[in-house]
Amino acid sequence: MHDAVDADRLRADIEANGVFGAVEYEDPEKRGRTVRTGTEANRKARDRLVERMEDAGLDVRVDAVGNVAGEWCPPSADPDAAPVASGSHLDSVPEGGIFDGPLGTYAALEAVRAMQDAGVEPDRPVLVVNFTEEEGQTFADGLLGSSVAVGERTPEEALALENDAGETLGEALERIGYAGEGTLDPRSWEAFYELHIEQDTALEEAGAAAGVVTTITGITHCEATVVGEANHAGATAMGDRTDALAAASELVLEVESAANAVVDASSPTAVGTVGSLDVSPNATNVVPGRVDLGIDIRDVEYRSMETVVTAVRDELARLEADRGVETAFERPFDLHPTPMSDRLREAAHRAGTAAGLETMDIHSGAAHDTMHVAGVTDASLLFAPSRDGVSHNPREWTDWDDCADATRVLAGAMAEVAGAE
Repeated sequence: MHDAVDADRLRADIEANGVFGAVEYEDPEKRGRTVRTGTEANRKARDRLVERMEDAGLDVRVDAVGNVAGEWCPPSADPDAAPVASGSHLDSVPEGGIFDGPLGTYAALEAVRAMQDAGVEPDRPVLVVNFTEEEGQTFADGLLGSSVAVGERTPEEALALENDAGETLGEALERIGYAGEGTLDPRSWEAFYELHIEQDTALEEAGAAAGVVTTITGITHCEATVVGEANHAGATAMGDRTDALAAASELVLEVESAANAVVDASSPTAVGTVGSLDVSPNATNVVPGRVDLGIDIRDVEYRSMETVVTAVRDELARLEADRGVETAFERPFDLHPTPMSDRLREAAHRAGTAAGLETMDIHSGAAHDTMHVAGVTDASLLFAPSRDGVSHNPREWTDWDDCADATRVLAGAMAEVAGAE
């Protein structure tokens, strides 16, 4: 069946989708797009996907928060059987690449078309899914559509979320014609696969066609505050200062040091980042009086994350004692690592073998809608190689042959799990 995957058809879909929200650059190697939820570009991308689904004979529905699902239920399938689903998202970060999200969405559709072209007869229906607001650039922090689908957020809560202009998600979906009814229910699915670009270099370095994710990383976001005393930069002697930024700089280095220590001792996938600093009063001639820090800690082992968080707390206590500053600490976001289904992973490896393609186990350092779905049914995340690991960037690139090969793995796995003959 892998021979039925049409590389040119898949490429045409991704290229056509990349036109919506396209950003123009002088550099021909840049292919950027900005597709925020509820924009005209988002409407056009959705319209084209629905059109392509219907062209393939899928029955399309839109739920209350704009999630789109197209069902293929051939005569061989029991319409009451739990379906096998696959998909991703069409929204993007500002000036993101053309593959992040759309590859997984259109690869799922191409997998269905390949089954159709190969005369495959599955026992179960197959769903192609596009989740709303995965990137979280407009109405939420991310993974919005899948959070509603699995019941972590109600449709009413989601629809009341506002963008920077004060427009609610509900109003935006009405405006672009994607305010549907009901909700997708992944609990009723037999399985879910998502194909995504890797956003790292492991596959590229190994020369593998596809990565089969073992675990999606856990993520903790911490907010730390260091308060000293703002004072004149010229008239305040060095010994009389309580410099909040100088103290905060030691915390930044401690996050790096603690993460490196975990990597060396127990978990090579651990990472720690201070990604944001808000310095007050932020004037060249004033000793900083306050710094707010945003800290991101991730790993596939939760206890490793806890080790770094403990190091942050301990360092804040030390700064209070040694530097005379006041500190505060909050942990507003804490997501445990998410293991993927062994059953679905094994099917993906078998599909790679059947297609003559190398697959390899890999972890995901980024969040994906699969994280939510995995909480309610069997789920699997697959990766296609990323050139130089670049993503969320107009230089993001996955070679077209790599897109097709990863889709062959996806299609074979979906067909097996759907009971195809």
